[in-house]
Amino acid sequence: MSRIVSFVVLVAILLVMAALFFQVMASFLLPMFLAVLLVIMFGPLHRWVVAKCKGRIRLAAGLTTAAILLILLIPVLLILVPATVQGFGIYNGQDFSQFNPAGLAKASVDAAGRLGVHLDEQDVRKLIIEKTQQWLAPLALSTTQYLGRTLIGLGVMIISLYYFLADGPGMVRTIMRLSPLDDKYEEQLIEQFDTMTRAVVVATVLSAFVQGVLAGIGFAVAGVGYVYLLTALAMLFAMVPFVGTTIVWVPACLWLYFSPDGSTVAAVFLAIYCGGVVSLADNVIKPLVLHGRSNLHPLLALLSVLGGVQALGPIGIFVGPMVVAFLQTLLNMLHTELDAMGKPLKADDARPAFPP
Repeated sequence: MSRIVSFVVLVAILLVMAALFFQVMASFLLPMFLAVLLVIMFGPLHRWVVAKCKGRIRLAAGLTTAAILLILLIPVLLILVPATVQGFGIYNGQDFSQFNPAGLAKASVDAAGRLGVHLDEQDVRKLIIEKTQQWLAPLALSTTQYLGRTLIGLGVMIISLYYFLADGPGMVRTIMRLSPLDDKYEEQLIEQFDTMTRAVVVATVLSAFVQGVLAGIGFAVAGVGYVYLLTALAMLFAMVPFVGTTIVWVPACLWLYFSPDGSTVAAVFLAIYCGGVVSLADNVIKPLVLHGRSNLHPLLALLSVLGGVQALGPIGIFVGPMVVAFLQTLLNMLHTELDAMGKPLKADDARPAFPP
């Protein structure tokens, strides 16, 4: 009886300490999760560096961390920093006057007139300015605020990345030793995490980055303003299934077409370029990276991304599909256990342990 009481007290203390641990570490979970994703994505590079360093793990971890920063973070910052400046410019109203919606207002009035509805062009123009600013300003502000918060966790992510590369295998072995799950299930979960990370993160991020850069080139050639901000938004929306960069370049084409400072030829060029080249990049990159690794149904993939974003913010683009994949794996494990429990015992298993 005393041992049961001791066990209950131990579990209660463990739950309290786990809750406190989560509260202390909550602000660092996102940077650490990103570090884990980078470890998996650049695993082959790290193994190559370890071989070149002749097994000196910590030296190899430092070199791999530096290489990841050069390969990944610098190109991203070159786009995000100017995008942040342009976003603040829109929010503060410094550059918003560059948008002249007179052409769009006139086209709307003409279209309404053909339907027998009379509209005042000045009122329509004022409404377009107000609604556009109401849509763009919060979007730009939320994007820049999120980028500002992630800069705080950037140092944590870099430090975590180094230690995960240096001590990751030992950490995994410790977790497996402390976990009450069977070893085969732990290995299956680790394999599933590795597979889904490569399938979801590598394919999604690489495709989104390439599509964003291609779209940014099109925006610059067509003469669209706020190229860096639109490029960053194109990269972000390219990660959402069935939405993609269309939600960015279609309004840009309409802007060019209706704005007095725009050009019909530039609008048509941008529409053809983005509809062909940018969209084609997604259909080429993802199949090359995935090779059938992701078993999620397209509808389930879409809902997992949208639900993940709603619950966790932008990082939900990656976490949502991975949670669904883990749930699918756990259900398969449970099904295996139930099948094993439901099977009749063999003759040898049915013998008593101590025969008379």
